[in-house]
Amino acid sequence: MGRRLSGDNGLAMRTLLDRMKIVAAIAVGAALLASCGGRVEGVLVPVAATVPGASIVNLAVATTRSRAEDRGVLFTGERSSQPDFANIVVSIPPDSARKIGDVQWPKKLPGNPATDFVTLKAEDMTLAQAKVWFNDRIKATPGHKALVFIHGFNNRFDDAVYRFAQIVHDSRAPVVPVLFTWPSRGSILAYGYDLQSNNYSRDALEQLLTALATNPNVSEVDVLAHSMGNVVTLEALRQMAIRNGRVYPKIRNVMLAAPDVDVDVF
Repeated sequence: MGRRLSGDNGLAMRTLLDRMKIVAAIAVGAALLASCGGRVEGVLVPVAATVPGASIVNLAVATTRSRAEDRGVLFTGERSSQPDFANIVVSIPPDSARKIGDVQWPKKLPGNPATDFVTLKAEDMTLAQAKVWFNDRIKATPGHKALVFIHGFNNRFDDAVYRFAQIVHDSRAPVVPVLFTWPSRGSILAYGYDLQSNNYSRDALEQLLTALATNPNVSEVDVLAHSMGNVVTLEALRQMAIRNGRVYPKIRNVMLAAPDVDVDVF
């Protein structure tokens, strides 16, 4: 399900969807089938270096999750009293060593950048630092477009980070990637908690989208939401429209993948 919220001819949406639809479909299917069980924890501890032929995805994180004491986890599934920010750089193994649409999780730590997704950098950011990071990146990106990803139900923080890095890399979308991650406990038994965490996070997502859509350095903001992430996405956009009488025009494409939203509610 997708909808163009504004714009004149739909060309930008078709272009972005052509790049992303196959990759996103594979990624969503993999995410729905994946289980956190058996995965090693601590993959966000940076490794010393990557390897020739690997690809780098540099992304910003805005989150309503609480910080973890473990630097390999970074953020928990519990709720924070205020939004927080981070910068994470992910190394993706050479294309010859992986299948498009898949995340190659390390089987042990440290991961091997020749065959695994690994973290090269995971640093906290203040709001001021996040603004500087974003403005530097958006000015240097042709087209000056941002892509915001909102993950779905049953996602740990590292799930969301590596999945978004995979989507950005495999789609080859020329965007500045911004991950919005809400407090999911990463458990199939925590559907009720995750759903309420969506409601808890809608103000923070609205604030993020507003900041991007009113930034003079940005030409366009596209949104990709998966599963339960569609709930908080539509709530944030609805709040924005009520507050301002419209959704900001720079929010051009909203892509709803496997949405946990009734069509009549949409």
